[in-house]
Formats: sequence, C-alpha cells, structure tokens
Amino acid sequence: MFARLARIWRLGIKELYSLKADPVLAGLILYTFTVAVYTVSAGAKFEVENAAVAVVDEDQSALSRQLRDALLQPFFKPPVVITADEVDAAMDSGRYVFVLTIPPKFEHDLIAGRDPALQLDIDATAMSQAGNGAAYIQNIMTQEVAAALAARSAVASSTGEAPVSVVIRPKFNANLTSAWFTAVMQVINNVTMLAVILSGAALIREREHGTIEHLLVMPVTPIEIMLAKIWANGLVIVVAATLSLLIVVERLLNVPVQGSVTLFVASMLVYQFSVTALGILVATVSTSMAQFGLIVMPILIVMNLLSGSTTPMESMPVWLQNVMQLSPSTHFVALSQAVLYRGAGLAVIWPNLLALAAIGAAFFGLAVLRFRKALQAAG
Repeated sequence: MFARLARIWRLGIKELYSLKADPVLAGLILYTFTVAVYTVSAGAKFEVENAAVAVVDEDQSALSRQLRDALLQPFFKPPVVITADEVDAAMDSGRYVFVLTIPPKFEHDLIAGRDPALQLDIDATAMSQAGNGAAYIQNIMTQEVAAALAARSAVASSTGEAPVSVVIRPKFNANLTSAWFTAVMQVINNVTMLAVILSGAALIREREHGTIEHLLVMPVTPIEIMLAKIWANGLVIVVAATLSLLIVVERLLNVPVQGSVTLFVASMLVYQFSVTALGILVATVSTSMAQFGLIVMPILIVMNLLSGSTTPMESMPVWLQNVMQLSPSTHFVALSQAVLYRGAGLAVIWPNLLALAAIGAAFFGLAVLRFRKALQAAG
C-alpha cells in the first residue's frame, strides 16, 4: 500500500514538473484566475449605470418635472430635455439609450381618471442595458405616478401616505451588485474549464511526446497513473482558485465572502476528482490535442451555461434540470453559492458532496476502463 502511494506521489511530482516546463499552460492558469476574473467581473455589468437618457416634456406640468427629476444617478446620466423633432436624429446617432416622451395634458388626464400613456424609445443595440434600463424606468415612473395620485387621494390626506407600501429588501447582496455574483461564478467556471483541460492535456501530452511507452515498462498500473494526474493537476487548480478567491475576488474586487473558505476548498477537492476524471475520460477517446479540444469545448459550454452559474436552474425546463443533475458542475455551483453567498455549513451541502463523489466515481471507473484499453493498444 505504501509502495503504491509512493509511486502515485512520484508520478504526480513528474506531472508538476511537466506543467512547470510548459509555459503556455502555466500562463493560461495565471491569466485565467487573475486577469480573466477581474476583467469579466469589473467590466461585464448587468445593472444599469450612467445610461444616457433624454426627455421630451410636452406637458410642462409639476408631475412631468417630477418624473424627469426621478431619473437619478448613478443609474442614469442627468436627463437632457429635447423636442419631439430631435428624437429620431438623436436615436440614430446613438446619443441616448432612452428617450422618454411625456404627452400634452398628461397630469390633467391622469387626475381626471383617464389612462394617459408615456412613450419610451430604446436603443436596443446595447441589449442588456436596454432591457434592464427599461424595467428601471418603468418602475420609477410607476412609483412616481402612484405617489402623485396618492397625494391627492382621501387616504393620503388623512394618513399622509399611500395605503400600500411595498418595501423590497434583497438578502446577501443588498445593492444587487452584479460583480458580487459574476466574480465568484467566474472563478467556479474557470475551475471547471482548467481542471478538464489540464488533466486531459496531461494524458494527450504523454501520447504525443512518446512517453506513454516509458510508462508501459514501469511497474505502475493505469489507476496509479490516473490518480497521479488527478492529484497533481487538481492541486494546481485548487491552489490557483483559492488564491484567486482570496486576492482577486475579496481584495481587488471587494466582494464579501460570507461562508467558510475552508469548507469551499474541501468541496473543491471533491469536485476536482470528478472533473479531472472527466478530462482523462475525454482524453482516452481523443487521438490528438486538436481532437481533444473539439470534443471538450461543447462539453464545457454545456456544463458552464446550464450549471446555474449563468442561468438560474429554476428558469430551465424541469426535464433539463433533471438531466443536469448528472453534471458535477451543477452540484458544485449549488454548494458554492450556498457556502460563499449564504454562509451554509456541511449540514446543508452534504447531498451535493455525495452527488459529486458518486459522479466522480462513475467518471473515474469509465476512464480506467478506457485508459487500460489505450495502454494495451499502445503496447
């Protein structure tokens, strides 16, 4: 037993030296967990910020001025008042993302009980900002109009406020800052991507460099070779991801981590067993690095996009949610969000850890069978 562990240890050290001698892969790891995490989190924002907005005020009433003044920073730049004749040219030139038109007698019709309409022109070339900004403006206009009507109602005159007041208090991310979500999910997605690529590339590299024949004459078994590649490549990813979480996410991006980093790292070790085994499994059916890349890219895209890190699981069809339970990334994203966002403990995430171990064992078993066949064919 000790001799087998010693062989796995020495083979893993060889893997680390091979990775050290490959500056491309080393640079990829460094870039992925530093620059890629920071730029995506700081640059790709989902909330509206400093959007250019113009107002066509054809009512010139107290309510219309109130609606215009309600478009506040930092969501919007100070509104610019323009005329109706300037709208088309302004939108065509891209000067404004939103143009709000308040029709004549808007306040008068509103007080009289009619249903006047506000017109909002949107430059939808910036799709995310346009969609979110339209929702922002709609909510702002609804609140301002409701407040204006309530101020004139009998209830408002007696109580001084509207009969119903909805107060929304978001938990875990009070300001709804997208970087808090994006940064952590970017680290998790990068863990998945690099774990699969590094472990698969390590096996492909043995075949392309001709060192697979050296392994055949050594007193080692396929399981020992696989375990060495798993612990060596997994260790590199875990260390890099942990440093990225502590330095890039917490320090540079100022994203608070609510839960136990130790529990997250321990969970990541279990996850590494699953995804590195998957990488080796894909490598056993690939004949070259190019073919490995063509096979693994769609797998990674599906794992990342449908794991809950980009699209909420609840928004997917039920059958797709059930299918994605077979993916280790789904369980890792769920437990990572529970630990890092909500401060959950082992009592909450143990089902996800159990699922990760089971999926990893299945991948490992299939990879061992395929790897043995590959070694027999090479011998």
